[in-house]
Amino acid sequence: MSALDWAWLDTPVGPVSVGCGAAGVVGVRYGPPPGGNLVPAGGLADAAREQLAEYFSGQRREFDLPLDWSATAGTQRHVLEVLAGTVRYGATISYGALAARAGLTATGDVLPARVVGQIMGSNPIPVIVPCHRVLASDGLGGYSGGAGPETKRWLLILEGALPPTLDWQPASPAGNGRGAGAAGQSPSG
Repeated sequence: MSALDWAWLDTPVGPVSVGCGAAGVVGVRYGPPPGGNLVPAGGLADAAREQLAEYFSGQRREFDLPLDWSATAGTQRHVLEVLAGTVRYGATISYGALAARAGLTATGDVLPARVVGQIMGSNPIPVIVPCHRVLASDGLGGYSGGAGPETKRWLLILEGALPPTLDWQPASPAGNGRGAGAAGQSPSG
């Protein structure tokens, strides 16, 4: 894989970075770009940052970005594509229901819901490919991004899938990502 263009933005759940290649968005990560340095961002990285800023401020419900699925393969790719294509903003699905929707069946003593949980934990494009919308049958379930389940809870509150907690704060309009993380700036400012 060739070098990626990275952009980043501050969000209510901390810094979020987005890496883009020639074929589309390759990765979203919580925190600064890998290595802490930004490759000069081009058009797609800037567009991805802008769409993420709109999402985190409650102004965007769907992403209109090409995705580069090259970091995924086989069952992982299939399940993530089913998730991205069928579970919309404000909706949730259980690990088991997503497994059924993707056509997974038990193999030996491996449960399809557990396979889906592992796939969600390895999702290279979180937020845009909404693994936060996949819940355990008995509650929230885990989340490997940001501050873990609290980040998942915040995203679901933003989307209206969960009622807000007393301390929940939406993104401020100043956090729109314009200028934040421009090439040559460090994520710390």
